[in-house]
Amino acid sequence: MNGRERLLIALDGSEPDRVPRALNFYRIEIERLAPPDQYRDDLVDVQFVKFSPSPEEEELHRLARPFPPDTRLGTLEQVRTYARWDYHPQTPDCRNPLARARSLDDLRGFPFPDVNAPYQVEGLTCQVQELHARGLAAGGNLPHLGGELFEAAWRLRGLENFLLDLIDRPEWAHFLLDQLTNLARRNAVALARAGIDVLALDDDVGMPTTMMISPSTWRKFFKPRMADIIQAVRAIKPDLRVLFHSDGYFEPIIGDLIEIGVNAINPLQPDHMDAARIRRQFGPELALWGTVGHHTTFSFATPDAIRREVKHRVETLGRAGLILCPAYDIDEPDIPWENIAAFLEAAETYG
Repeated sequence: MNGRERLLIALDGSEPDRVPRALNFYRIEIERLAPPDQYRDDLVDVQFVKFSPSPEEEELHRLARPFPPDTRLGTLEQVRTYARWDYHPQTPDCRNPLARARSLDDLRGFPFPDVNAPYQVEGLTCQVQELHARGLAAGGNLPHLGGELFEAAWRLRGLENFLLDLIDRPEWAHFLLDQLTNLARRNAVALARAGIDVLALDDDVGMPTTMMISPSTWRKFFKPRMADIIQAVRAIKPDLRVLFHSDGYFEPIIGDLIEIGVNAINPLQPDHMDAARIRRQFGPELALWGTVGHHTTFSFATPDAIRREVKHRVETLGRAGLILCPAYDIDEPDIPWENIAAFLEAAETYG
């Protein structure tokens, strides 16, 4: 059984020959993290595609250079989006380009990308085919301002402004979310046409002990739009699996996510989500992608401690419908390769 087969079986709620391994819900350049003598393709079972290099790449590097070293920008693709949407996280007074909107017309005047314009992302299909040839599942993420809908909306409007929009100016919120949904749908369809196996939809609506918005607000503004994106990609590729990511606590909407077609949730941070309780409630039909490690585990725990945690996750969650993955980002400079290797080895041993 290769990695792709293994992952798809797990995402369908069944038990493969061993539990699949991943390092995140987005592309991790594992060949850059691992020492040259320890890298091999089968360290993980899934890799996420990236948009192929374009003539704009040098421009992205130029755009990134002025940012202070402590500014968290994400990927170069995100830098390009920031520049195009006039979002400046390094300059507090300028970071929300729609913060000063005073009417719905002000929102309508914002230059959102034209989703009806000719659009083609070169190289995606070739990347998917290459991953499949290596026995790996191919995942895809959407380019965005940190999240598909909720996060992108508040980064454009400002968090306080957008939260008030949801309550006091719902027509503003609906308009902004419609534009973001149109853009997300277009990008998701491009990935589906390229033949990816799993689409990761990313929207942080959780925080440590509760959701940032009420479940009823999420159901009113976000659930139907997420459903629309999923329906659009399944119209292109009916067997496409869907992963939903949110940091923090989002247990109240898990049933809704299943209802609209989500196959798996990520990352189930042990600090905030009880994966064992969720498994008991929903069974293996909802795949759990993550679960390993608290906020500082991979930075400061010993390799043996990481191995014990992996063993504990398998014992308490079972091998069906499970994708073992760090619950926090591991592509950080303070995380030693020894701890990543301990996770990968333990996932193979106990999975």
